[in-house]
Amino acid sequence: MFSTLRKPIAMALGVATLLAAGVTTAVARPAGSSPLEQLRRDTEAIHALGVSGVQARAIAPDGRQSVATSGTADLNTGRPVSSDGYFRMASTSKTLVATVVLQLEAEGRLSLDDTVDHWLPGVVHGSGNDGSQIAIRQLLQHTSGIHDDLPGYTTPEEYYQQRYDVYGPEQLVARARAHAPDFPPGEGWAYSNTGYVLLDMIIQKATGRPAHQEIEDRILRPLGLDRTRWAGTSPTLPRPHSKAYQLFGPGSVVDVTDQIPVDYENLSFVTTTRDENGFLRALLAGRLLPTRQLAEMKQTVPVSAEVQQLWPGGRYGLGLVERSLSCGGTYWSHEGGDGGYITLNGVTDDGRRSAVVSMSEARGDTLEHILAQENAASALIDHALCAGGRSTP
Repeated sequence: MFSTLRKPIAMALGVATLLAAGVTTAVARPAGSSPLEQLRRDTEAIHALGVSGVQARAIAPDGRQSVATSGTADLNTGRPVSSDGYFRMASTSKTLVATVVLQLEAEGRLSLDDTVDHWLPGVVHGSGNDGSQIAIRQLLQHTSGIHDDLPGYTTPEEYYQQRYDVYGPEQLVARARAHAPDFPPGEGWAYSNTGYVLLDMIIQKATGRPAHQEIEDRILRPLGLDRTRWAGTSPTLPRPHSKAYQLFGPGSVVDVTDQIPVDYENLSFVTTTRDENGFLRALLAGRLLPTRQLAEMKQTVPVSAEVQQLWPGGRYGLGLVERSLSCGGTYWSHEGGDGGYITLNGVTDDGRRSAVVSMSEARGDTLEHILAQENAASALIDHALCAGGRSTP
């Protein structure tokens, strides 16, 4: 689950605290209705929590699309939410990065067993960190043990102070290596954005080009995803888009649209629900990776015991999360959350049924609000993917 503050994932908020509070996740089964009616109910349910704007798109196996919006794109003007508005892709772009790495492996240009030191000699060292012991596969799967220490804001004052700060990848890695590893490589699981910063650096070393250019040429252009764009250090989004809001506490909702993503090399993609569906469907349908590499991507490991309580049945592959469906079987996804925009998504194993929901307000002031938003969005994805009945395990 992704944090609704600048810190990208809820593990940063202390999962043990969530569990101690007795918070659990649940997905209610949808009542008998059409997929579009259910999608509308689910977007309204998210908006009813206090989320300012919601847009969702579900695609059936026959290609028919159901689209629903709720709330407003601008709390000042009441402008309606666009059904194809841009939002920051955030950590969902990790799946783009992982896809490029696996394409390079298929081409024989790198191996998943290569170490970080093989490609980036001496970059990961100190405080017990050793790049010669960390494999590319472990970076992809969050089993490297590299501690995560990305800058982040937790108050309106910090947002205004930090929103235009720019960090190079070396600076972000240096922050992480100042800490001891969370565990020896391969002996645990902990979400690490820093691991994907290192993957960006490895892609550039292996290809001679920035990772975002490889993503554009290998994935976005071939699929015709022209509304997925790398924004670099631009603090703005293309139009149309909903303004992004952050709830910092009672009576403190701040417009946080204008900001530079901390890890701008990785997290600076903007997209739409149409394009995000298109990417995930193409990936799972085998259009981007050879059979062996797609199978590698689906080789999952358990997430930490605490996170298992938040993602019942959830497991992490190579840039993909496997989650359970209430109608049986599992689906694939990768959430994204950064600077007000929170997005959940899901696609069935065959790539034929998918759904994306993007929310333009992060209710990050309390654990209760964070989980309520996460659970309502997870229910929307579950309902959309189960619309055709029992899933194939």
